[in-house]
This record gives sequence, structure tokens and C-alpha cells, in this order.
Amino acid sequence: MDNSVFPLDAYLTRLNYSGSVQPTEDRLEVLHRAQAYAIPFENFDILLGRGITLDPPALWNKLIHHARGGYCFELNGVFLMALQALGFEARALLARVHLVDPPTGRGHQLLLVTMQGKQWIADVGFGGPGLRAPIPFELNRVATHDGQSFRLVDAGPYGIMLQTQTNAEWQNLYSFDLGQVFPNDIVYGNYFTSTHPSSFFTFARVAALPTPNGRVSLFNHTLRILSPDGEHVQELREGQPYLDALKTHFGIELNVPHEAIRPLLATSRAMS
Repeated sequence: MDNSVFPLDAYLTRLNYSGSVQPTEDRLEVLHRAQAYAIPFENFDILLGRGITLDPPALWNKLIHHARGGYCFELNGVFLMALQALGFEARALLARVHLVDPPTGRGHQLLLVTMQGKQWIADVGFGGPGLRAPIPFELNRVATHDGQSFRLVDAGPYGIMLQTQTNAEWQNLYSFDLGQVFPNDIVYGNYFTSTHPSSFFTFARVAALPTPNGRVSLFNHTLRILSPDGEHVQELREGQPYLDALKTHFGIELNVPHEAIRPLLATSRAMS
């Protein structure tokens, strides 16, 4: 893909980033964190019937110019184009999510970045328990970001597994391999994930935004704010209070009247 028209200045402004953009390991981590903290994980366009398009101009317009968020194919899609525009050697990978049993198909996108012969896994699109910064592509090496620990392990027929440590136990997040991913592989994965009735994203409202000291997350009506002071849980009311909370905590403006969001809220409440 030709990224010569990628709106790099607008992207960096969206990230509130004004530092060096040289393609180095340090800059990769800084940019990864900057996007993770600035652009939320969210799926509201799916539930509002707007669909998810990965056409680059539409994607830039949504996430950069209109300050919305997205899910993995959108968030990592924009991050991939930004890295390539900055001169990084990066490509997409596809993964199976293991937070459910049995695991999903290859419905999660992440990135492989190569610098001076060393490979890194980058992922700004997994939501709550995901990476805050890239990790080296090395098995059994523990990396810790903002108090969260991660590692990659051999997962047999599933390939490589990303795990996170929770209460002294290692939890499987997703598995992947380094096989080449082509554009139509992503089209297939995005279509299933955003339209199939068995896909979590078609019936549950989610949003997540990490912070250096915690995380803000939303599942249907339940808002959770995790900080060094502990966890605060709030049940959001329908209508304008719900829309106000999206704006306050995630920077999300849906630009819909109250009447448009009420069916969405009622449906999700019934399924939660």
C-alpha cells in the first residue's frame, strides 16, 4: 500500500506527540504508548449499524480527523500505516483470541515490526488486558509495562501464545504465527468480526482506554475506572448521561440523538 498520502501531521497531533519520529526502538515504544493512551478501543459503529470500513481515507477520517476509536482492525490498521509512513519495517499478523473456549478464528490483528534484525510484537488494538508497549519477539521472556507482565510461549499447534500474568497465574490472550497476511485475509477477518451474530462485537458494547497508572473500561452499562487509589465502578444511565460518559472518559462523540442510541442500549442490556 502506498502510504505517501497518510496524514502524518494530523495523526501525531491526534496522539499529542511532537517528539522525534526516527524509526528506532525507543520511538516505536513511545509511539505505541501514545496511540494506546490517545485512541480508545470501541465498537459503537458496529452496534449503530454503520459497519466497519478499512478503506484508508475513511479510516483516517474516523480515527484521526473525527477523534473516534475503533477495534483491532482499525486501531492496528492505522498504527501500521503510520509506522510504514515513518520508515519502520512492519506488517500485519492475525491471531486467535483465547479468552473464550474454544478460541476464536483468526479475528484479531496485531503487528510485527523488524529493526536491525530484531523483531517486535506491537498491538494497540486488544482492549483492556492488551499490551501497553511493544515486546521483543522472544519466547519465555517476561516484559512488564505499567505493572502488567506479558510473555510469549510456544503453544504447539496454535503457534505462539501471548500471555499476561493475573494473580500469579499466566492467562492466555491470543495465539498467532508469522505466516504472511494478505489484504483479503484482513477483509475476511474484519467482516466476520463486525457482522456475524456469534461475534462478541455485534451484541456487546465495549470501550477501553489505558492510562499510565490504570485503565478505564466499559462493558454495556458498567464503567470501571482503575487507578492507584483502587477501582471505581459505576452503572451508567441511558440517554444523555451515557453519551456524556463516553465523551468524558473516552473522548467518544457518537453524534446521534437520544432516540438512536436507546434501542442499542436496550438490546445490550438484555444480552449482558
